[in-house]
Amino acid sequence: MRPTALLTLALVALAVGPAAAQTRPVVIAVLPFEDRGSYGQDKEVFRALALGIPATLVSELSGHSELRLVDRNRVAQTLQSQDLGPNARLDAATAAKIGKQVGARYAVTGNFADFYGKFRLDARIVDTDNGQIVKVVSNDDPRLQDRADLFRIIQMVAHRVLAETTGQAPRGNAEPAIIPTEALSQYSLGLLYETQGDKAKAGEHYQRALSAFPDYPDAREGLQRVRGP
Repeated sequence: MRPTALLTLALVALAVGPAAAQTRPVVIAVLPFEDRGSYGQDKEVFRALALGIPATLVSELSGHSELRLVDRNRVAQTLQSQDLGPNARLDAATAAKIGKQVGARYAVTGNFADFYGKFRLDARIVDTDNGQIVKVVSNDDPRLQDRADLFRIIQMVAHRVLAETTGQAPRGNAEPAIIPTEALSQYSLGLLYETQGDKAKAGEHYQRALSAFPDYPDAREGLQRVRGP
């Protein structure tokens, strides 16, 4: 092969690169998050946020053509099959194993800490092929560390996960509605009680979430699941 042809092939390989050559859409499994030591609210709320945070991440990442999210019920069933509850500690190797089993290219898990209103969220992006952490994305902007901005914190982390896994920035011109922290907490409590099989209490919290924020699709879907149409 002539040198010019070899040079052309090399340039093409560089242009494609691993990220560009990646199969699209990229499949992601969002796993539970761990409370690594929170204070200032009832512990039940923090247990609930371990479910509500990843559920909100899934909602924020849904709708991007570059991504496909593994269904949360499938993730939950796989966790149960491994004797891992919703508040289990997931290291990179375990996250990769779970992600691999559900057919994901990346598994996203992490932890959070609420210290009397100062909120920190860390999301680990794990490569399911080799079990390595690709990136840890956080709300490291000091202007976005207030519990009152919890939805915006999750939203920002979701955007960073999207960028790291697909190389794409969020699309859309419309400014999304900001879900109040109280509504998000009540929705999370609904998820917690739903996983415990208490549909009555789950319904109460989903209803409270809708009272705090009537235009809350996830809370409405939760209410329909536990009460029926």
